[in-house]
Amino acid sequence: MADSDFYQPPSRARLSIIPIASTLIASAATALPLIVSVPAVPPLGLMMALAWRLRRPEMWAAWIALPLGLADDLLGGAALGSAMTLWTIVFLGIDAADSRPLWRDYWLDWWIAAGAILFCCINQWTFAVFTGGGGAFWPILPQIAFAIILFPAMARLCAVLDTWRLSR
Repeated sequence: MADSDFYQPPSRARLSIIPIASTLIASAATALPLIVSVPAVPPLGLMMALAWRLRRPEMWAAWIALPLGLADDLLGGAALGSAMTLWTIVFLGIDAADSRPLWRDYWLDWWIAAGAILFCCINQWTFAVFTGGGGAFWPILPQIAFAIILFPAMARLCAVLDTWRLSR
């Protein structure tokens, strides 16, 4: 018997749909009926996209941030084009940062994600201010801190999904 009889690779649809679907589901989670007086829900779609991008750099090119950001804008109710722009800038920055270090570990990924989350949240607030929304800056600080602290859990969820995605 040949080795190919024992190993059957996962379907191409499964390989490509799971990362995109998990990012879209995370983006849609912001539409859940949760009543808060300050922005407390972290940007789950961004966090899932970052987790996938940092886990599998070869899987997504930087352009994938455009449709995923558009979906996040539409599902989350943000100014149209804000997540598209910010996510694309972040993905291009990660592409540039990937060529620099000789090694990458858990802590470096967390620092990269923290910087990306901070960049996106602050600029998302700036977009909201320029489009007539927004308000004071200090209420988004807990959201940023919660997102940065929660990122390892999101990366772990991404790792579990990736293991399932690659299994038979």
